[in-house]
Amino acid sequence: MTHASVSIDGETVGAIKKGYMLLVGFAPDDNDEKLDYLVHKIVNLRVFEDENGKMNKGLKDVDGAILSISQFTLYADTKHGNRPGFTNAAKPEIASPLYDRFNEKLRAAGVHVETGHFGADMQVDLENDGPVTIIYEK
Repeated sequence: MTHASVSIDGETVGAIKKGYMLLVGFAPDDNDEKLDYLVHKIVNLRVFEDENGKMNKGLKDVDGAILSISQFTLYADTKHGNRPGFTNAAKPEIASPLYDRFNEKLRAAGVHVETGHFGADMQVDLENDGPVTIIYEK
Protein backbone atom coordinates (compact mmCIF):
# COMPACT_ATOMS: atom_id res chain seq x y z
CA MET A 1 0.00 0.00 0.00
CA THR A 2 2.99 2.19 -0.39
CA HIS A 3 5.88 3.51 -2.43
CA ALA A 4 8.95 3.27 -0.24
CA SER A 5 12.70 3.43 -0.43
CA VAL A 6 15.67 3.31 1.88
CA SER A 7 18.95 5.15 1.33
CA ILE A 8 22.35 5.05 2.98
CA ASP A 9 24.75 7.95 2.43
CA GLY A 10 22.55 9.26 -0.39
CA GLU A 11 22.46 5.95 -2.29
CA THR A 12 19.18 4.04 -2.63
CA VAL A 13 19.76 0.47 -1.40
CA GLY A 14 16.15 -0.77 -1.49
CA ALA A 15 12.89 0.38 -3.04
CA ILE A 16 9.40 -0.90 -3.83
CA LYS A 17 6.51 0.53 -5.82
CA LYS A 18 3.58 -1.33 -4.27
CA GLY A 19 3.45 -3.45 -1.17
CA TYR A 20 4.39 -3.25 2.48
CA MET A 21 7.10 -1.39 4.29
CA LEU A 22 7.97 -3.37 7.41
CA LEU A 23 9.78 -1.87 10.38
CA VAL A 24 11.25 -4.96 12.01
CA GLY A 25 12.57 -5.25 15.54
CA PHE A 26 13.51 -8.28 17.60
CA ALA A 27 13.43 -9.16 21.29
CA PRO A 28 16.06 -11.41 22.90
CA ASP A 29 13.66 -14.39 23.05
CA ASP A 30 12.51 -14.25 19.42
CA ASN A 31 13.06 -17.45 17.45
CA ASP A 32 12.24 -19.25 14.21
CA GLU A 33 8.77 -20.23 15.44
CA LYS A 34 7.93 -16.54 15.81
CA LEU A 35 9.45 -15.76 12.43
CA ASP A 36 7.35 -18.46 10.77
CA TYR A 37 4.19 -17.10 12.42
CA LEU A 38 4.94 -13.54 11.31
CA VAL A 39 5.83 -14.53 7.77
CA HIS A 40 2.57 -16.46 7.45
CA LYS A 41 0.51 -13.54 8.79
CA ILE A 42 2.26 -10.92 6.66
CA VAL A 43 2.22 -12.87 3.40
CA ASN A 44 -1.47 -13.75 3.80
CA LEU A 45 -2.69 -10.35 5.04
CA ARG A 46 -5.52 -9.03 2.86
CA VAL A 47 -5.52 -5.23 2.89
CA PHE A 48 -5.57 -4.36 -0.81
CA GLU A 49 -8.91 -3.40 -2.32
CA ASP A 50 -10.76 -5.74 -4.64
CA GLU A 51 -13.06 -4.65 -7.48
CA ASN A 52 -15.76 -3.83 -4.89
CA GLY A 53 -13.53 -1.57 -2.82
CA LYS A 54 -13.19 -4.10 0.03
CA MET A 55 -9.88 -4.98 1.63
CA ASN A 56 -9.83 -8.48 0.21
CA LYS A 57 -6.59 -8.92 -1.74
CA GLY A 58 -3.20 -9.97 -0.49
CA LEU A 59 0.32 -9.01 -1.46
CA LYS A 60 0.69 -11.71 -4.10
CA ASP A 61 -2.71 -10.84 -5.62
CA VAL A 62 -1.45 -7.35 -6.49
CA ASP A 63 2.13 -8.37 -7.39
CA GLY A 64 3.36 -6.45 -4.37
CA ALA A 65 6.74 -6.47 -2.67
CA ILE A 66 8.15 -5.83 0.80
CA LEU A 67 10.66 -3.25 1.95
CA SER A 68 12.03 -4.63 5.22
CA ILE A 69 13.86 -2.19 7.50
CA SER A 70 15.61 -3.31 10.70
CA GLN A 71 14.47 -1.06 13.55
CA PHE A 72 15.62 -1.86 17.09
CA THR A 73 14.09 1.40 18.33
CA LEU A 74 10.67 -0.28 18.21
CA TYR A 75 11.64 -1.73 21.58
CA ALA A 76 12.34 1.65 23.17
CA ASP A 77 11.41 1.87 26.86
CA THR A 78 10.25 5.41 27.67
CA LYS A 79 8.78 4.78 31.12
CA HIS A 80 11.62 6.39 33.05
CA GLY A 81 13.31 9.68 32.34
CA ASN A 82 13.53 11.42 29.00
CA ARG A 83 16.03 9.21 27.23
CA PRO A 84 14.71 5.93 25.81
CA GLY A 85 16.30 2.68 26.89
CA PHE A 86 16.78 -0.16 24.45
CA THR A 87 17.50 -3.09 26.75
CA ASN A 88 14.29 -4.79 25.55
CA ALA A 89 15.71 -5.08 22.03
CA ALA A 90 17.80 -8.08 21.04
CA LYS A 91 21.53 -7.48 20.87
CA PRO A 92 22.91 -7.21 17.31
CA GLU A 93 24.49 -10.68 17.43
CA ILE A 94 20.97 -12.11 17.97
CA ALA A 95 18.91 -9.63 15.94
CA SER A 96 21.03 -9.56 12.77
CA PRO A 97 20.74 -13.31 12.04
CA LEU A 98 17.01 -13.17 12.91
CA TYR A 99 16.54 -10.28 10.49
CA ASP A 100 18.34 -12.17 7.73
CA ARG A 101 16.30 -15.36 8.34
CA PHE A 102 13.06 -13.36 8.47
CA ASN A 103 13.74 -11.84 5.06
CA GLU A 104 14.78 -15.20 3.60
CA LYS A 105 11.57 -16.78 4.90
CA LEU A 106 9.55 -14.00 3.25
CA ARG A 107 11.39 -14.65 -0.03
CA ALA A 108 10.83 -18.40 0.31
CA ALA A 109 7.10 -17.65 0.66
CA GLY A 110 7.20 -16.17 -2.85
CA VAL A 111 7.49 -12.45 -2.07
CA HIS A 112 10.03 -10.03 -3.53
CA VAL A 113 11.90 -8.44 -0.59
CA GLU A 114 14.10 -5.35 -0.62
CA THR A 115 16.02 -4.38 2.51
CA GLY A 116 18.12 -1.73 4.13
CA HIS A 117 21.34 -2.70 5.90
CA PHE A 118 21.18 -3.97 9.46
CA GLY A 119 22.60 -1.42 11.90
CA ALA A 120 23.17 1.28 9.27
CA ASP A 121 22.08 4.91 9.55
CA MET A 122 19.27 4.75 7.00
CA GLN A 123 17.00 7.38 5.52
CA VAL A 124 13.56 5.96 4.80
CA ASP A 125 11.12 7.54 2.36
CA LEU A 126 7.48 6.42 2.53
CA GLU A 127 4.38 7.35 0.60
CA ASN A 128 1.66 5.53 2.52
CA ASP A 129 -1.55 4.84 0.60
CA GLY A 130 -4.43 4.59 3.01
CA PRO A 131 -2.82 4.54 5.43
CA VAL A 132 -3.03 1.07 6.86
CA THR A 133 -0.66 0.49 9.76
CA ILE A 134 -0.63 -2.85 11.57
CA ILE A 135 1.49 -4.05 14.49
CA TYR A 136 2.34 -7.75 14.62
CA GLU A 137 3.55 -9.28 17.86
CA LYS A 138 3.61 -12.86 18.98
